Amino acid sequence: MQSISANLNIMIKAAEKASRALIRDFGEIEKLQVSIKGPSDFVSNADLKAEKIIIEELKKARPYYSIISEENGSEENKDKNNTWIIDPIDGTTNFLHGIPHFAISIALKSNDEIVSGLIYDPIKDEMFYAEKDNGAFFNNQRIRVSKKKEINNCLFATGGHSKDKIDLPTRRSGSAALDIAYVASGRYDGYFQNDLNLWDIAAGIIILKEAGGMINEIDISKNNKIKIRASSMAINDKLLEKLKNF
Repeated sequence: MQSISANLNIMIKAAEKASRALIRDFGEIEKLQVSIKGPSDFVSNADLKAEKIIIEELKKARPYYSIISEENGSEENKDKNNTWIIDPIDGTTNFLHGIPHFAISIALKSNDEIVSGLIYDPIKDEMFYAEKDNGAFFNNQRIRVSKKKEINNCLFATGGHSKDKIDLPTRRSGSAALDIAYVASGRYDGYFQNDLNLWDIAAGIIILKEAGGMINEIDISKNNKIKIRASSMAINDKLLEKLKNF
């Protein structure tokens, strides 16, 4: 295994511990108590439990770091320059319907820059991770974005609604974090979406960049209404042209 920092090691251990609880709960999906949080946006006991485990593990190792998380909100601690950004289940709707496509996402923001991130799919046991200037990896193997140059040969991911008419071959998987990870590893050629939250994409930003991908400038001080356009350098201009009215 390549050398990783103490912080990334902490993130990996927290994700792995939370994943064990998620796998158990996923196996008993019909027993979960679900409350409605908003239109098409559900929160389950499993979501809250996983977030609690992740926060406890991160705090145990770095008690003074600040935190932004989907369910718990923002927690400013003594160290305001370092912030964990957590999404305990990205793809909650998939999870609640028994669809095995969701992920834990954890990122570290240091001095207003995402410096490390991981996206872990516990059902498939697939972990994507990266640190600034150290490359991007999938289960210990170095990853790079797709090398395709013709947009007609590409496959894109989006979370957009069906009313959005885009002249591109697209898939809607239900997990923004995994969509970006798949672009970083060359499974998808690009990803685009509007109105995202920071915790949906924070880890993906660093993973994609370290895999040689391009992403539009994102204000990481914002927690919602984020627009993302991500792809390889080879097709970025062509993708942006297709999305100029999206």
